[in-house]
Amino acid sequence: MQIDVDQVDEVLSTARSVRKNLDFDRPVDRQVLLDCIDVAVQAPVGLGGENWRFVVVDDPAPKQEIAVLYREILERIFKERGMDMKPTHKALTGRLHEIPAMIFVCVDGLPPDEAPAGQIGFYGSILPAAWSLMLALRARNLGTTWTSLLSARQDDVAKILGMPDGTLLTVMFPVAHLKGATLRRAKRDPAAQVTFWNRWGENSV
Repeated sequence: MQIDVDQVDEVLSTARSVRKNLDFDRPVDRQVLLDCIDVAVQAPVGLGGENWRFVVVDDPAPKQEIAVLYREILERIFKERGMDMKPTHKALTGRLHEIPAMIFVCVDGLPPDEAPAGQIGFYGSILPAAWSLMLALRARNLGTTWTSLLSARQDDVAKILGMPDGTLLTVMFPVAHLKGATLRRAKRDPAAQVTFWNRWGENSV
């Protein structure tokens, strides 16, 4: 099969965090979300194996509880940093309970140890799956943002979602149809400025 590289690059390059210009009134079809998760579970598998589990929340009651938690965490972070909350964060936080769907990307199991190698190996399956999920949503013109804030309140989230012991939340994606948002490539340093050849600090391009 011939892959359209330009289209793939466009999806990869325009997968932005979308916190405003979302359609809070239009439901997202469950089958579309399942299709995106089907893409996600095709991600490369690391030492953690197929340790992914997904919880999709579209019921108002748990969404409301999650939104309260999210707002508490975000407000605390900005307060600790002595910063005002960004308008884009306010736009999402103020209406998170109205988001059509939330997808929680969870791990079935716990990291073997705290050493970097063990942590990297353990999360080496779930994080590629989460990224693939975000790209699948982008390809279907659905807006979302990668947020790991709720991982700071594992017990509270587990209680709301009914997660069993021995599971972890990694990423949550709030999902909605785009409403007037145009996703473009971001301004980033080019590869030649952030890439070394053969040894750190050596740039021969």
